[in-house]
Amino acid sequence: MSGPGQHWRGLGGWNYYFLLKFGLLWYGYLNFHPLANLVLAAFLLFPVPGIRLHRLRHWLALPLGAGLFYHDTWLPGVGSLLSQGDQLAGLSGAYLLELAERFINWQMLGAAFVLWVAYLFLAQWLRFTVLVVAALGWLNVLQLSGPAVALRPAVEQPPAGTLPAAPEPDSAKALPVRLPATNQNLNAHLEAFYQQERHRQTAFPETLPADAVPFDLLVINICSLSWSDLEAAELASHPLWQRFDIRFQDFNSATSYSGPAAIRLLRASCGQGSQQELYQPADPGCYLFDNLAQLGFDTRLAMDHSGTFGNYLAELRRHGRLQAPLMSQQGMSQALVSFDGEPVLDDAQLFSRWLTQQQAGGDGRSATFFNLIPLHDGNRLPGKSETAPYPARARTLFDQLDAFFDQLAQSGRRLMVVVVPEHGAALVGDKVQLSGLRDIPSPAVTRVPVGIKLFGMQAPHRGPSLDMTAPSSYLAISELIARLVDGKVFEASTVDWQALVRDLPQTAPVSENDNAVVMAFQGDSYIRLNGGDWVPYPR
Repeated sequence: MSGPGQHWRGLGGWNYYFLLKFGLLWYGYLNFHPLANLVLAAFLLFPVPGIRLHRLRHWLALPLGAGLFYHDTWLPGVGSLLSQGDQLAGLSGAYLLELAERFINWQMLGAAFVLWVAYLFLAQWLRFTVLVVAALGWLNVLQLSGPAVALRPAVEQPPAGTLPAAPEPDSAKALPVRLPATNQNLNAHLEAFYQQERHRQTAFPETLPADAVPFDLLVINICSLSWSDLEAAELASHPLWQRFDIRFQDFNSATSYSGPAAIRLLRASCGQGSQQELYQPADPGCYLFDNLAQLGFDTRLAMDHSGTFGNYLAELRRHGRLQAPLMSQQGMSQALVSFDGEPVLDDAQLFSRWLTQQQAGGDGRSATFFNLIPLHDGNRLPGKSETAPYPARARTLFDQLDAFFDQLAQSGRRLMVVVVPEHGAALVGDKVQLSGLRDIPSPAVTRVPVGIKLFGMQAPHRGPSLDMTAPSSYLAISELIARLVDGKVFEASTVDWQALVRDLPQTAPVSENDNAVVMAFQGDSYIRLNGGDWVPYPR
């Protein structure tokens, strides 16, 4: 008499599939889902009569295995890809090919080949199916008490009960220190962060005093520039970065995409909201440029591109409430060809045109939003098909900004310049995503260099820059602008710079895109993809 127990067969070549995943998991290259993998293994092992049916099942399992492998990676989810389909279609063919080439890692392919040969050799003596099933069962047991990715080589933790080396910002103190990093605690920590941020807002004056001094505010929003990129390009010591009066060393852009970054900057006068809240109406007091307009500032907009890709300009107007007309780009020469095939204008000409218009308009109050994209991944020189080297593009931009600062100083105008990047370029990839990809807002992508410079002062700042080392974000910029909005600092005979920057709002590092959240918790970074479980960010 035959029964189901007589038809047990091993996993066969699927053993290699799971061994490959175990190796990638160990080194942090997978966001492994133990239960889903155990279900796949059970499907492959369930006894069925007949060798043909058994083989047919293995063939039918191929698309399931491929889909699960993709699900176990850090790559964007299908929903994220579909939501960005229009933007992907707008990328140039040469850039798409370059991105595809980045996915080929010859070292990992070599290691996978060695593992395949080792499996074939050892399978002559070892029953790999038993080992694989035991490992999957063990990973599922561990998943009950913590994420399986923690099985990577351990990172030494400080003793329980100790405090972090530096005090955390107010929004990070909602929960006690040294709680276990469970999903429940991490979700509660994130919700506590949002709850506190909803109550924070910059207090701008209702009107300016009669003796207020007019000045120009320039907010220069640069795409694809982080501290990590500066270090990789060896440009952290460029003279431009020594010219700022105030620098933020630990500023979080809170996202790794241009549209959301610009909206967050334009809503800088309120605490940090979630990604979903960006596309909903906010309190009128949240809009930085609206606050300035109510105080008599003439709002303006200048860009070195058209703003059509990703509906960038439309998002500025709809969700950032920046209705100023775009400064004319007519007659400006093209410096680069962007990743989507459109021209990127010469920023030196953009700066000169803006300054010429300001000087012709007199000494009134103005607030200008600049957006610059020469550092975006995939930009190339006219007539070339390959991406122009990032260090060369960055040096050119920094030289142009440095020369622009000289022009501003010589103009004699009273100006406040705020340089704040949108996000980094991800020049250096990590275990989560390849170089140039920014679907996951990792700390290397969202920690950006922010600098503030005042021109036309009676008592200009002397000596090295004031470095703000506390974790900060857009609310600190809004607060600093509010402290200077009456312009009296420009005509003061002495300026207490320490008082000017004292007690600026701190913001815990929480970053979001549509499908990913990266958050600091008790000195470590954690990531949650597609609303799933939190796992430690692989190092």
